[in-house]
Amino acid sequence: MRILVTNDDGINAPGLKVMEEIAAELAGPEGEVWVVAPAFEQSGVAHCISYTHPTLLAKMAERRFAAEGSPADCVLAGLHDVMMEARPDLVLSGVNRGNNSAQNALYSGTLGGAMEAALQGVPAMALSQYLGPQNFTAENQFEAAGVHGPALIRKLLAAMPEEEADYRLFFNINFPPVGAEDVLGAVLAPQGFRRHAPFKVEPHLSPSGRRFLWIKGGDQHVQTEPGSDAAVNLDGYISVTPMRADLTCHTTIEALKDTL
Repeated sequence: MRILVTNDDGINAPGLKVMEEIAAELAGPEGEVWVVAPAFEQSGVAHCISYTHPTLLAKMAERRFAAEGSPADCVLAGLHDVMMEARPDLVLSGVNRGNNSAQNALYSGTLGGAMEAALQGVPAMALSQYLGPQNFTAENQFEAAGVHGPALIRKLLAAMPEEEADYRLFFNINFPPVGAEDVLGAVLAPQGFRRHAPFKVEPHLSPSGRRFLWIKGGDQHVQTEPGSDAAVNLDGYISVTPMRADLTCHTTIEALKDTL
């Protein structure tokens, strides 16, 4: 198996190393793991692409590249330049430091990379590690993802339906904020919504007196609806959320079909 790995925390992020280890286990001794990751942190860029300026691509080592761009840029570089002679069988994005459950999924560069792969017709999964009191100060914050990731990905690959849809399926996987031995299992879960915990801005003055705004996230331990992604994560389960890039509200089209 040929696997392309990317992330949004940057080429030197510890979570990327965990993802490379997961990919190596999946690819096996006869497979290949290629890395195209952002040269600098790109958290929160969602599905952004560098449409108005070029992306510098630097070879760091054999099958390892850093791109001055977003995770989606990295996937485009991987598919259409770095691996253009033989496309990957799978794209893995992550492992993100912090969860991409609930609204976080909409801002996530980690998901943006997986989404771009799906739009390009390549199976893709985004992996994120929830942080909390039980693992925030752990020596290995990514233990749950590293231990449980390979087997879960194998199961999903074996079960993925063959499809020719324009908007291909991809998976958002979030590991709970606990150690590997405390993970209770994996469940399919819809995307949740953290009520009363939106992103906000906080103003600060620089030493020169200029006013800047910092973006602040909401409380990541606010419970979402029972059975949804963040809720099951906080209960100790891995959430698996199937997604597509199609943003159409199909139920509303059906409800309003006689209106226009």
